Parts: sequence; C-alpha cells; structure tokens
Amino acid sequence: MTSVYERLKNLQITLPGVPPPVVDGYVAAFVPFVRTGNLIHLSGRLAKKNGKLLCGKLGEEITTAEGKQAARSVAIELLATLQAAIGDLNDVRRIVKLLVFVNSEPHFTEAHMVANGASELFIEVFEERGAHARSALGVSQIPFGCCVEIEMVVETFVSESECEL
Repeated sequence: MTSVYERLKNLQITLPGVPPPVVDGYVAAFVPFVRTGNLIHLSGRLAKKNGKLLCGKLGEEITTAEGKQAARSVAIELLATLQAAIGDLNDVRRIVKLLVFVNSEPHFTEAHMVANGASELFIEVFEERGAHARSALGVSQIPFGCCVEIEMVVETFVSESECEL
C-alpha cells in the first residue's frame, strides 16, 4: 500500500515543518486544532499565495479557477496542521467533513467548484479515506478579506488516550 507521504511526493507537495501562522503578527484567541477521542477538529485556515493572504471576492477580483487553486493551497496548510496534531498522516482513518467559506460577490454560484480544490486533493492524498462530507458556502466576508477559509474534521486510528500528552 502506498503511504500518504509517497502520494504527497508524487504530487510534488512538501508540507511545511510547522504550520504557518494565520497571519504574521496576529495572535489568535483560539488553537489550531482540538482533539477529542479519535476526532481532530482543525480551525479554519485562510488562503495564501506566496506566503501572503490571497484577498478578494470570487466573481469580482478572483476567478473560480484561482479560487479552486486557493482552496488546494489551504488544504496543504490543513495537512501540515494535521501532521502537527497527530504526528503521522498515515494514522488518518477518514477525512470526515470540510466546511468551505468562499468570499464571494452576491451572484457568485460556484462555491462548490472552488471547494473542489481541497476535496480533490484530499482524495488524491488519502484515496477512499479522503472522501468526505462537505458544505461550501458563499459568504460576504472572511477575516482579513481573504478569498477562502476551510475548516476540517478528521478521524484518526489513534485515540487521545493513546497519545502522549
């Protein structure tokens, strides 16, 4: 069986060793993830391009294709956060749920297409374990004016009680 890391390598994806901050200099009033039993709830991550927030509205300044790529980049940051949470991405039993927020103009109807950037990546990386439930919403604003924010719930093979705390 091919490991998650082999698939990431084949996709030419290198995860950052430490998940990048939400925004340089911003002190969050929340944690990047919370573990309860076998579930990991990952806080929302914002789209970035070249390390800087990718801001703007879908349907105005940003195209659906650019939004889809932004969602894929958010998924990569979520993977880095998940790795920090559990240590080994091969311990993922299932990507359970994605919640995708798309900063969009009022008549933009392709939030689901933008969200596919993340969904497709999780399926490529985790195969059948990457198939998940999902909601994709067009919203009037996301923190810092960013174009996409994604949060995620993941089930692991290792429970909280089995981890060193």
